Amino acid sequence: MTDPDAANARIEALEVRVAYQDQVIEDLNQTVIAQWKQIDALRRQLNEVLDRVEEVEDSTGPRSPEPPPPHY
Repeated sequence: MTDPDAANARIEALEVRVAYQDQVIEDLNQTVIAQWKQIDALRRQLNEVLDRVEEVEDSTGPRSPEPPPPHY
């Protein structure tokens, strides 16, 4: 059989490791949540810019095609 003190020490080491891993997982989760919030904000901004560009393009009327550049 194993020594009870050694078994207790191993169990305590495992508990410490699990507690550390729980904290790391929570930190990573908070980082992912913050990144998703930032991505959502950037998507909204991009959509607003695209809408503005569309409005400007629509307000300027149809664009005539540019003539091709002269070839030398």
